[in-house]
Amino acid sequence: MSDFVRRPVQSPASSSHATLAPHWLTHLGALGLFFVAAVDSSVIPLPIPGSTDLLLLWLVAHSGDPWLLAPCAIAGSILGGYTTWGIGRKGGEAALQHYVPARLLGRVVVWVEHHPILAVFLPAMLPPPIPLLPFALASGALGVPRKRFLAVFGAARALRYSFIAWLGATYGRRIVRLWSGSLERWSTPLLVVFVALLAAGLCFGIWKIRGLRKIDAAASLGSHVHAAHTD
Repeated sequence: MSDFVRRPVQSPASSSHATLAPHWLTHLGALGLFFVAAVDSSVIPLPIPGSTDLLLLWLVAHSGDPWLLAPCAIAGSILGGYTTWGIGRKGGEAALQHYVPARLLGRVVVWVEHHPILAVFLPAMLPPPIPLLPFALASGALGVPRKRFLAVFGAARALRYSFIAWLGATYGRRIVRLWSGSLERWSTPLLVVFVALLAAGLCFGIWKIRGLRKIDAAASLGSHVHAAHTD
């Protein structure tokens, strides 16, 4: 517990060379972490799988407060997961077909129908490449209750991000030294690529949501026409 509370002490080299730290990353802070976590659990794809884990690890390693950052990551992820569940709840089968690849759809549906708690807990707890989006969507589409989904999803995220924060607090200085010695020169290209891919992911997510709304509108119109003909 003391290792978790204690912030890693910067070495003289790291304090005297502040430019070695990627300011575009460390300056995101708790609010930026909350936003990244929300998007990371939504239907909008992020360019790097596990972006929330990496950002949380980095912020804690750079003397961030784990008791603030971990709850921000958990809260943001719950918000994003709830919006994904809501899209599945509202869109139903159309949402699953719209977002989930056909090769995964059958297995995801079977898992959620037969193991509704594990189908939420395991994808939310385990890191990539375990996919989260298909299971969160299917949980909403197949009728997993909201309170159960939020409780299981929140517990899994709390365990995951608490562990990541502990890693950052315990091994933070080693992470900083690794970046300073090997990866710092790539910080600007990485930022440019990340922002470009994030913008593309946002556009793609908005396009997918608009497409789902068109499908819902067409289905609603078809049901009204069918009802009118029946009358």
